[in-house]
Amino acid sequence: MSDHSPLSLAEAPKGCRRCPRLVGLRKSLRKDHPDWWNAPVPAFGDPEASLAIVGLAPGTEGANRTGRPFTGDASGETLFATLTKYGFVNGKFANDPTDGIKLNGAIILNAVKCLPPENKPTGAEINNCRPYLKKAVRSLPNLRTIVALGKIAHDSIIRMEGLRLADHKFAHGAEHQLPGGRTLIDSYHCSRYNLNTRRLTVAMFEDVFRTTKAWNDQ
Repeated sequence: MSDHSPLSLAEAPKGCRRCPRLVGLRKSLRKDHPDWWNAPVPAFGDPEASLAIVGLAPGTEGANRTGRPFTGDASGETLFATLTKYGFVNGKFANDPTDGIKLNGAIILNAVKCLPPENKPTGAEINNCRPYLKKAVRSLPNLRTIVALGKIAHDSIIRMEGLRLADHKFAHGAEHQLPGGRTLIDSYHCSRYNLNTRRLTVAMFEDVFRTTKAWNDQ
């Protein structure tokens, strides 16, 4: 576990108390799992990134346990395999924060930095965390493309940019132009549920990153 962040000035404090429900869950989990991270999960990746991947929130036995985004559960295996395929990973991902990998040209953020019950944050919790997402995005000088994993991440980014959701509807593979010449690309979240139900396939997921790679190579 590590609290090192490439964007230290954009992180929530480890004892953040903005969301009482999430604080209560953290406290409960600390009793049962004192060796888990159980705190806001910092960003992971390259501070010079041209690509930002924005997920929903830490998973219970994923980032909430390990302290690194998309590490410790099945969704991370899919995401990092895809990032590796398109040249964004240095090293071999072992789904463990001690595997020593680094991201090259990419960074992973979350719309909500703490674990929400049943992986369902409330609107107020998403709003409370948006300033941290905005600080992180604004801290990336070379950012060209954002991939939103799921509608909650998509909506938070659109609201963060002051745009109308009605004009920028979430759809897998959809592309949206953001202020500053940046592009938002939507994807269904690479959760085990979405993959098991075939709402998302590996080929569909890879298509998003193939498009992303093309945008960034222009």
